[in-house]
Amino acid sequence: MLDILAITTPIFLLIGIGFLAVMLRLFSKEQVQGLSGFVINFALPALIFRALVQRPLDEVFNPVYLAAYGGGSAILFLGAWLLARHRGKPLGESGILALGMSAANSGFIGYPVAAMVVGSSAVIALALNMMVENLLIIPTALALGEASRQTGVSFFTALRRTAVRLTRNPILIGIFAGILAALSGISLPAPISRTIDMLATAAAPTALFVIGGTLYGLRIGGMLGDVAQVVTGKLLLHPLIIFLLLWWLPPIDPALATAAVVIASAPMISIYPLLGQRYGHGEVCTAALMLGTLLSFVTISALLWLLEAYQLPLA
Repeated sequence: MLDILAITTPIFLLIGIGFLAVMLRLFSKEQVQGLSGFVINFALPALIFRALVQRPLDEVFNPVYLAAYGGGSAILFLGAWLLARHRGKPLGESGILALGMSAANSGFIGYPVAAMVVGSSAVIALALNMMVENLLIIPTALALGEASRQTGVSFFTALRRTAVRLTRNPILIGIFAGILAALSGISLPAPISRTIDMLATAAAPTALFVIGGTLYGLRIGGMLGDVAQVVTGKLLLHPLIIFLLLWWLPPIDPALATAAVVIASAPMISIYPLLGQRYGHGEVCTAALMLGTLLSFVTISALLWLLEAYQLPLA
């Protein structure tokens, strides 16, 4: 168990440092938001770009992995959406609740943990997960929200508008730039390559610091039923479904499979409250993010212990 804590404790210590930095007013919320912008717009795209140009594309684009992670996330999204609709929730709110359960914080928490567990395979998992989240899960949730908010706007019209906006997403730009660079076989000049390496190296610790700073000031209010649904689905059901699909589908690299389950066990995406607030559900999303992040220290540690107990690779 000590080796498990050796993995998870530094992750959550960095989150705690970010929390304390804002609490002690060494950093303001605005400064943390600036760091968040640095991670999303520069560090994570550089990390993904570097991974794509350093490996053959047939090692990166694993159809079984995409089927397991993409299919599992979609199944959970649909199930959560149907459950919320059955409970009488509106179209858009159901989509937001489903988003919280099926979109992991892959870049800010999932990747740093997975990198300590499986090493370089984690960044390949990150790139594939980002494609699933940014091309499937998030656009679907936003399209449901727009269709619910705007009278006369169909789901597919809202989905098309959302897809157009996503073409400016820095992470997706990093993915497609990496694919093009890998296909072309060009060799980047040393100064550019080293700059990308420096940005990529800064991604994980800065992201964890940002999560901690973001959590300061959040409060877990009422709405216990919705919050419990989202947190339970995200921390328990999401990694379980991904694990079962990976077990059922043809085998893939065990390290990559482990990374998929570990990243799926991360709490919901850090911008979840912002997306929820856009459609009038900010309080539920904020409370879910706060509780989910706090409980994830326990659930991720327990997951790593189970993986080790069943002798799955933790190299």
